[in-house]
Amino acid sequence: MQKICHWFVVIVIGFLHLSCNSSKKKDIDSIGNMVLIPGGTFFQGGEGTQASPDEFPRRKVEVDAFYMDETEVTNEQFLSFVTATNYLTVAERGVNWEELKLQLPPNTPRPPDSLLRPGSLLFTPTEGPADLSNPGMWWTWTVGVNWRHPEGAGSNIDDRMDHPVVHVSWDDANAYAMWAGKRLPTEAEWEYVARGGDSKNNYPWGETPVDKANDKANFWQGFFPYENLANDGFYGTAPVKSFSPNEFGLYDMAGNVWEWCSDRYHANAYQLTSGIVENPQGPVDSYDPLDPYVVKYVMRGGSYLCSESYCAGYRVSARMKSSKDSGFSHTGFRCAKSAED
Repeated sequence: MQKICHWFVVIVIGFLHLSCNSSKKKDIDSIGNMVLIPGGTFFQGGEGTQASPDEFPRRKVEVDAFYMDETEVTNEQFLSFVTATNYLTVAERGVNWEELKLQLPPNTPRPPDSLLRPGSLLFTPTEGPADLSNPGMWWTWTVGVNWRHPEGAGSNIDDRMDHPVVHVSWDDANAYAMWAGKRLPTEAEWEYVARGGDSKNNYPWGETPVDKANDKANFWQGFFPYENLANDGFYGTAPVKSFSPNEFGLYDMAGNVWEWCSDRYHANAYQLTSGIVENPQGPVDSYDPLDPYVVKYVMRGGSYLCSESYCAGYRVSARMKSSKDSGFSHTGFRCAKSAED
């Protein structure tokens, strides 16, 4: 089993990369904390100069009806899972060097033992302007960081039970979803929901420009990665439901934390299909030209660290990726469930 996240790997080997219409409310049906999303057809993918190459070409996608969690999974919900199952997240387990080196280029030297101890990647603001092509300047592999201790030793989630759980890998999110009788959403389902269906809006909140959207979502205002003005009221994660829901009644489809999807990441995923694509499940193989040794999975939605100058992940078509055993300060998930289940 893989035991280390992509970001730790690239920090160790020194080449860390990041690829980094209607306003009328939809009718909402729900079960528990899930909302029924009616099936439909939409165009998936990016438009304009802000879109990344992996968002092209746009493709027409049809999805069947499904349920989606109205919020990101919270610390309280994840605690219920851990209490019931005694599950240990990837960040709470030690790193097996023999397994790790299988993910690395040949002859990569063994890292210090301190980097093989349980931990996760912690965001730390820089002291001033930084090279935005080098995320290693603000991400630090920190021993003792995990979902229970999001900033490491001395931190806890006692007053953050209604915040999204973070420092969870794809494996952790998938384990929770299976325990809950659900699954992770496909990338197509996620974008369909973020768009509010067939909407052409660029953001889940509509077309309000980002510089006037402080009350729409939890994202970085100011100068990334060293000065967060927190005009939205939050320096880090925010309690779920802190902002208004989108047209489907779902919260935090933009910002707060990146959300894992079920799909493997492929930089050319949309080029691999043609015509109307029905209920796409993602490519069979993963492909990231910046990091060809590691299998990646898709993350969507952006986080409290996204800004116009860096990543702009709150756009409905923006894509992110990481290895299935990755955990970060800004990554969580929500679940889906097929309507016929």
